[in-house]
Amino acid sequence: MFVGYVSNERYVALPDVMLEFIGPSGSTSTRSTASGAVYADVDAGQTYDVVLYRQGYGAKRGKMMVDPANPYHFRLLSDSLFGYMWPRCVLSGEESEFRVHAVEEYGMELWRYGAEKEFIHRIGTYDEHGPRATMQITPDGDYTQTGVEWNKHGYHLKAMGQFQTGPEKSGLYYLHARGKSGSFFSFPWVVAPKKPTCKLAVLASDINWNAYNSFGGRSNYIHADCFPKTPTVNSRLELKRYTEKSHRTYDSDVYAPLSLDRPDPFQHIDEHEHLMDPIAGRQGCHTSSAEWRLLGWMEKNNIPYDFYSETLFHFDKVPLESYNALLISTHPEYWSRHMYETLKDWVWNKGGRLIYLGGNGLNCEVEFLDDHRIVYHNTNWDHIAPPKDADGNEIESRFANRCESEANLLGVVFTFAGIMTAAPYQVIDPTHWCFEGTKLKKGETFGHNSQHQRVPGGASGHETDKISPRSSPKNTKLLAQGLNADKGGADMVHYTTPSGGEVFSVGSITWPACVLVDEPVSQITANVIRRFTA
Repeated sequence: MFVGYVSNERYVALPDVMLEFIGPSGSTSTRSTASGAVYADVDAGQTYDVVLYRQGYGAKRGKMMVDPANPYHFRLLSDSLFGYMWPRCVLSGEESEFRVHAVEEYGMELWRYGAEKEFIHRIGTYDEHGPRATMQITPDGDYTQTGVEWNKHGYHLKAMGQFQTGPEKSGLYYLHARGKSGSFFSFPWVVAPKKPTCKLAVLASDINWNAYNSFGGRSNYIHADCFPKTPTVNSRLELKRYTEKSHRTYDSDVYAPLSLDRPDPFQHIDEHEHLMDPIAGRQGCHTSSAEWRLLGWMEKNNIPYDFYSETLFHFDKVPLESYNALLISTHPEYWSRHMYETLKDWVWNKGGRLIYLGGNGLNCEVEFLDDHRIVYHNTNWDHIAPPKDADGNEIESRFANRCESEANLLGVVFTFAGIMTAAPYQVIDPTHWCFEGTKLKKGETFGHNSQHQRVPGGASGHETDKISPRSSPKNTKLLAQGLNADKGGADMVHYTTPSGGEVFSVGSITWPACVLVDEPVSQITANVIRRFTA
């Protein structure tokens, strides 16, 4: 009888897995096929204890009921080193639990990533008396929706030391896990101040990190709406991302949630990667590794900041009224309506100042179901040929499709032109105060040097935003423009609001990867921050 499928943490089919079904009348054994399918001599409607084993993966036992109409999805976890903090973002003095999957003894250290990687302290060495007892267990089925539930089994004693208290100093922290054999895995921890210490707040784009996190087999780019019926055997032949010529990702009106309660291998930073090194990783170029470059640059230039996260902002733990300026950077693509409306009210009605040093920002609405499950409301969307409204105008973004165009706040909005290219900017208005000290003249270029290795070429790139004739504030000033092909360059803009608020936007993902290595980009960024925080 057909029972179901077995797959790993990426929802890739696992062949040759040994399964033993134990029921009231005895036990029967079988092995999974090349597609991960499981056939066994069992009875429909009967509940069985099931034991699974395959070399290179953690053995597992559990219960399941045989239902041929609803194939069961067994999941196994590979013998790797993974970890994450939960919660990943806390205020100073609050606790997080480190949740680590290891199949050997491992050591833990706490580091702070600023102008340098700063060692804080050793946390300890971890092993258990039982064989492979530090190995975690993942639930069966689609745990991208529910979380991995690590430390649920066998981790009941708080005195075992799996908790860390947020340090007094705000910043981007990383935990370093090292296995006895030499394996290494690092994972981020955002620590916000207990109370404001300066006039600039900076947000980590952790909602965006989660959108790209495919641990468990789904992200907002792979199986965005839900799992297919069968696990993957060959991505190029099966995943919609590769099989459809239009390369569409979003063709549904309903999307299953993605949990924050998962390890995120894309946020791993290699042990020997340093602040001034090129950003070589495909994901690091637009997530935490690139954000670290901006934080490190600020510390090297003695610019004080308080570090928070988007999730803390959503849950009203960022006291905007205490700050002169808020800085968002790199790739803050996914925001809740509450976040957007709170920030827009602060800028337009309360004199707040927004610094947007990123690209493709606030482009899609998300909805929090609770403290860790997020629905990414992509809608039925085609980036190349966006849908049109009742008047025949192209809808400017997924956020506009449900709320309003983000250009109303940012002054710019993402367009597909220029995607996956990079180039310098050209000066349009050299009289603007942002160019003070650069000696740049009209028509001259800047932003040639970049640490961004996925899309090298300049400060305008990867994904770029432009002024919207319909939605950008009427007093939006174009200061510089990227020279990307097909008129795909980012628009650098500035506008003011009647309440005294201001917005400065660069409209480019690659900008933070240039601040350490390109002098005009550095000077412009410093000018904006110092003026907005004064």
